Amino acid sequence: MDYQADAIDRVIKNAIKVMEDSKYQMFEILEASRQELVSLNQELKRTLKETTETLEKVDQLELNYRRSRIRLTEVSRDFVRYKEEDIKQAYEKATQLQLDLMIYREKEMYLKARRDELQKRVRNVENSVERAESIGSQMGVVLEYLSGELGQVSRIIESAKNRQVIGLKIILAQEEERKRISREIHDGPAQLLANLVLRTEIVERMLAKQEFKMVQDEIVDLKGQVRSSLEEMRKVIFNLRPMALDDLGLIPTLRKYVHDFEEKSKIRTIFETRGKEHRLSSAMEAAIYRLVQEALTNAAKHAYPTYVLVEITYQAQLVKIVVQDNGLGFNVDLLEQKSKDHFGLIGMRERVELLEGRMEIESAENQGTKIIIHIPTNVEKGKE
Repeated sequence: MDYQADAIDRVIKNAIKVMEDSKYQMFEILEASRQELVSLNQELKRTLKETTETLEKVDQLELNYRRSRIRLTEVSRDFVRYKEEDIKQAYEKATQLQLDLMIYREKEMYLKARRDELQKRVRNVENSVERAESIGSQMGVVLEYLSGELGQVSRIIESAKNRQVIGLKIILAQEEERKRISREIHDGPAQLLANLVLRTEIVERMLAKQEFKMVQDEIVDLKGQVRSSLEEMRKVIFNLRPMALDDLGLIPTLRKYVHDFEEKSKIRTIFETRGKEHRLSSAMEAAIYRLVQEALTNAAKHAYPTYVLVEITYQAQLVKIVVQDNGLGFNVDLLEQKSKDHFGLIGMRERVELLEGRMEIESAENQGTKIIIHIPTNVEKGKE
């Protein structure tokens, strides 16, 4: 009986860890979707403005073209008043206006198609944001329930007639959340790739009409979207599980992440290690990696520092993590109010408590922030 209760407790703890990781991955996906929505709305606004300007230009060109045709007819009929040079000029002007009108009509069609496509993408991303927010809320409820007092949960489980069924239901709920997250990931990159296909078709039509200048501009924009889409997909894949963590270990993976963080954020970032490095359990290394990742993300998003120090110290049965920046800082006493700006730190503290560690925060306004985390590495061994 005791062995079965302990086994259920381990299942619950594992589910908590997975749900915690999934929650932050969902927040990252949600944030990326919101940023994409902002970008799409900005692009849509520019496209609507350009479409309006093009429509006005087309109307003006049509008017000028009709006038030029009337002028051409007039000079062609009156050989007494007009010379051959006048006829030539009137013909060339009418021809040029006709060509300009054709180009701007094509541009009008392209802009209208682009406008409709952007409006559709905005609606899709808005739906994705709503679904992600709903899933995040549901995951929070599940996590809050699972994070309750495990002793009480064990007593409830012991009173049940079939504890194995309850354990399987927990695992099933975990897998269902993973499926939902997978669908959200699928919707994001799939939409990006669909847009790229549409853009290439537009380029093909423009090439067929030999609008090389517009093609060149479109290809430059298209190349930028391809790079952005590739970066977004790589970020999603990497955030799900850094493969280097299993292959190389915690320190090399963190060193690469810090290097990439520095290049992307343009924040001077130093990574140092102390003590004798040794491999930890896969779950422990993943947890430490996520804590450092969250700390750096919070610093870049809220503190606006020019310098960040990440220090990992290996001690006997303990790993110490220090993340220090010279950013804006904040009043630590306000942290317990769980304001929006400190949501990431609140989540970090909850994750550290799940690892039976402790987290200290030293900060003041305009004095930077220092986060110190102590995580025991012998917890899992002691419980086996």
